[in-house]
Amino acid sequence: MRLSKAFIPTQKEMPADATIPSHQLMLRAGLMRQLTAGVYAYLPLGYRAMLKAMQILREEMNAIGGQEFFLPALNPEALWIQTGRRNVPNFILSIKERDLVLAPTHEEVIAWIGGMHIQSYKDLPQIWYQIQTKFRNEPRPRSGVLRGRQFIMKDSYSLDRSFEDLDKSYEDHAEAYRKIFARCGLKFFEVKASSGAMGGSGSQEFMVESESGEDTVALCEKCHYAANMEIASSNVSPIGRLHDGERVEEIHTPNVRTIDQLAAFLKVDQSRLAKSLVYRHDGKPLLILMVGNDRLNESKLVAALGGGELEPIEAGQLEALTGADGGSIGPVGLKGFRIIADKRLEGANNLISGANRNDYHLANIDLQRDVAVDGYFDLRTIEDGEPCPQCGSRIKISHAIELGHIFKLGTKYAEALNVSYLDENGEKKPVVMGSYGIGVERIIACHIEQSRDEHGIIWDKALAPYAVHIVAVSMNNKDIVLISNQLYNKFSDEGVEVLFDDRPNVSPGFKFKDADLLGMPFQIIVGEKGLKNHQVEVKRRKTGDRRLVPVGDVVKDVKKMLHE
Repeated sequence: MRLSKAFIPTQKEMPADATIPSHQLMLRAGLMRQLTAGVYAYLPLGYRAMLKAMQILREEMNAIGGQEFFLPALNPEALWIQTGRRNVPNFILSIKERDLVLAPTHEEVIAWIGGMHIQSYKDLPQIWYQIQTKFRNEPRPRSGVLRGRQFIMKDSYSLDRSFEDLDKSYEDHAEAYRKIFARCGLKFFEVKASSGAMGGSGSQEFMVESESGEDTVALCEKCHYAANMEIASSNVSPIGRLHDGERVEEIHTPNVRTIDQLAAFLKVDQSRLAKSLVYRHDGKPLLILMVGNDRLNESKLVAALGGGELEPIEAGQLEALTGADGGSIGPVGLKGFRIIADKRLEGANNLISGANRNDYHLANIDLQRDVAVDGYFDLRTIEDGEPCPQCGSRIKISHAIELGHIFKLGTKYAEALNVSYLDENGEKKPVVMGSYGIGVERIIACHIEQSRDEHGIIWDKALAPYAVHIVAVSMNNKDIVLISNQLYNKFSDEGVEVLFDDRPNVSPGFKFKDADLLGMPFQIIVGEKGLKNHQVEVKRRKTGDRRLVPVGDVVKDVKKMLHE
């Protein structure tokens, strides 16, 4: 492509509304333009990179037996009502006057197709996938393409006879994902994750570490333990039992409302304080006991409760339900509440918590003696520096970007939409499903986050819109024009994708800056000085290394370096 005829609108200035590097560079390098909040138009250069990623996705999905579909983005609302996902907050966009939804994912449609056509165990297993535009009702679009309302996604679905067969499909996808991200030149890691709105028995995320990341993960550099903070655990010590506890004693604690205030007032360590948090679970009152300043992880709480509706009890309702305002609530003698506790408190005694009347607390609480705890669960959000649950080394809390997510769905969708098969004995059984997603734009954004410098993008050859960028220093010099055109034609004839900056009346400095901003793997600089010795300069964008190469050897040498 000749740059004089290409539509690649580069920008010198940093976009004011772009806050992370990938967003800034995707705009500055002319890969895309924002149409409205969270919605982007992809321009030719950006779409070329995305097509490269899509081709890698297709090749690796086909390699595990995937068959490509193209499913409608418009779905009947009734399908989503059947599976219980119609009202998941911010998950789908609806067209109410038509009873339609714009789908963020296609489990319902896949199950609908499966229900019509899968009859026997002989029809299984199946792996169906598509690469398609998706929509999400994101309330606060941000971080460029990382948190948008419209996006392109590779989503695939496995349909199996049993959970054992699902395990194989799940691992086949995991291995395919490893190959995809490696081929795209990405440094990634895998984490255990929450299934969230997708449901199911297991899930795993593929992520890249980045300060621009919207997710927070726990990482151990020694044993490579990695988990999303929604489910991450640590080997932090339990509170345990002290000497035989004394009888419960009431303490006057005027104007004390927080854990820090209580610890200072009583001159005790915050670890002996049992914090009470009150919620409604499926409409019923629930009290959660946590250690001191430990933070409740609501994702873990929902998992511990087996799902359901969860909401905090409003401050104005507390006294009527418990006898006290927030800060003076505790588990002893509390009526009408189910009580659960974090595992750090299991069997603990000599604790202090609210007395269920304002300005009073109870000391010497023994959870085994004084409280009917319905269960102990890992409910806390771990902190940076805590010991790894696998090896005891220090855990690092880091920001990361999600590249892909795989789920073991089980029979949730099959049962909701009546997707079944007859086994060898003629017995009717539900199809067991898995779901697997990769955001195409996220591959591009993550690549740029990891591969850039102060001058611009540094493309890996697998995703580069063009492999070679020829810079004709001056279009007023006949020799430069002649050699540049010869090289452009030769690279094209050899099947090497080449961008040729043949723009007249553009200064060399401007062309060099654009070349670094666009970031193709190799730059061929054709200038008067080199041509005096019948040479051109070859620059490797990734390292900045430059060398003079005879004109007759350029194509052969660059092709060799591209294949290295």
